[in-house]
Amino acid sequence: MQTRIPCVQMRGGTSKGAYFLASDLPSDPAVRDQVLLAVMGSPDTRQIDGIGGADTLTSKVAIVSPATRPDADVDYLFAQVLIDEARVDYGQNCGNLLAGVGPFAIELGMVPVQGATTRVAIHMVNTGQVAIANVSTPEGHVQYEGTQRIDGVPGTAAAIPLEFKDTAGSSCGALLPTGNVRDVIDGVEVTLIDNGMPTVMLRAADLGRTGYETCAELDADDELKARIEAIRLKAGPMMSLGDVAQRTVPKMCLVSAPRHGGALNTRSFIPHRCHASIGVLAAVSAASAAVLPGTVCEGVAQLPEGNTPVLGIEHPTGELSTQMNLVREGSKVTIASAALIRTARWLFDGRVHIPARVWDNSRIEA
Repeated sequence: MQTRIPCVQMRGGTSKGAYFLASDLPSDPAVRDQVLLAVMGSPDTRQIDGIGGADTLTSKVAIVSPATRPDADVDYLFAQVLIDEARVDYGQNCGNLLAGVGPFAIELGMVPVQGATTRVAIHMVNTGQVAIANVSTPEGHVQYEGTQRIDGVPGTAAAIPLEFKDTAGSSCGALLPTGNVRDVIDGVEVTLIDNGMPTVMLRAADLGRTGYETCAELDADDELKARIEAIRLKAGPMMSLGDVAQRTVPKMCLVSAPRHGGALNTRSFIPHRCHASIGVLAAVSAASAAVLPGTVCEGVAQLPEGNTPVLGIEHPTGELSTQMNLVREGSKVTIASAALIRTARWLFDGRVHIPARVWDNSRIEA
């Protein structure tokens, strides 16, 4: 016997995940976690018995429900299903899957079409912030085809601009959790920052690396990874995250000078493998560190002029552009908001099957 659960798989940004209505999943969080593990096929490095793709970027879940606050249209709970552990992590947002939440909500009738563009206010339950997705809806339905190209995804699709206005300190309580633009951990200067994603910024050169290594080279660099993990474990309590040994935050981000016309080059770890690109909210945090005077990015980043600069955050497979809205008072710089452009595509819908021994939901019709 198997339990059949309504499910949509979508590509959101440079990630891919399963999208569910919360009402189609168990209300008990512990049982829900077992269901999500079974859906993805974890723990198993191949995820051969589930729909996960054996990659952290494809072992993701978006759980959507009616909004629980007046300034939002829907709630979005992000779940990172670990691959080789029987564990589901809710300690962060995912800005890539966020790009698919607006289209998902419109397609399922949770948000009515408003014209050529439909604004969907999304409450990111993991951290309590609201993001605005601007979804193309000409002729009364979601438009997926378009001319927007994003690095890390082949072809083009309709642009989905995402606006972030209140993400500073969403997980750590402050944009700079320690109150400092620089701290020192294990003799290495770092910037601890949280503008939607808790991130530890480090200069690659300070760790004896160029910052231009491939993901494969960095993943095979056991000495580097051990050193980064030691710093991460000490950074967690400093960022008000507590013991992070079993968590996927903070992310670790090596920075170096850009080579392809961007503002900053990055190698992001999530947290133990090098990201093929960079997470959306990690890019916002990295861009925030780049524009703030005195961080480890100073002297490395190449910044455009003006109060609304577009910063290209370079990564192993291209770059992710982030527009910052800055307020300057003398030498002080305040980040008012950030926006970036993602795309999404509806891949399939139907029912995903899990063993009934995991969860036997008899109300779902065969």
